[in-house]
Amino acid sequence: MPAFAARPALTAIVLGGLLAGAGDALFAFLFYGWKLSVFQTVAGGLIGREAARGGGVPTFLLGTLLHFLIATGWAALFWAASRRFPVLVRQAVSAGLGYGFIVYYGMNCIVLPLSALHTKAWPPPFAPGPVVAHIFLVGLPIALLAKKYTRPAR
Repeated sequence: MPAFAARPALTAIVLGGLLAGAGDALFAFLFYGWKLSVFQTVAGGLIGREAARGGGVPTFLLGTLLHFLIATGWAALFWAASRRFPVLVRQAVSAGLGYGFIVYYGMNCIVLPLSALHTKAWPPPFAPGPVVAHIFLVGLPIALLAKKYTRPAR
């Protein structure tokens, strides 16, 4: 049990970010190949594609850090939404599956176009493998951890 387990919000957010980030990272390596460019592309969102690709291991590590920070941000957003809408934790499986879809399209239609990568925002890309991966490996674990660390209502 993590030392911060007495703080359920922090626990759900950190573990949700780590688990979603790890699942997404594993998928990315299996789908795109075991290469530095997988996470250098993430760093490219901050510093530009050319700088990231030319940076070697340091930009791979920066991209990895950013990847897990972003995943933790999505976990925090779900946690916050679940405080306002408790149905998200009562129906965690369906909410998590839907949230994975939201995360995928949120990243591709909002975050990436606003980043230094300047990807096209519309129409949204449909890539069945990455969409399914976000549904099951990102949204679902975030929602299930939020449910696990939500104290029952009095």
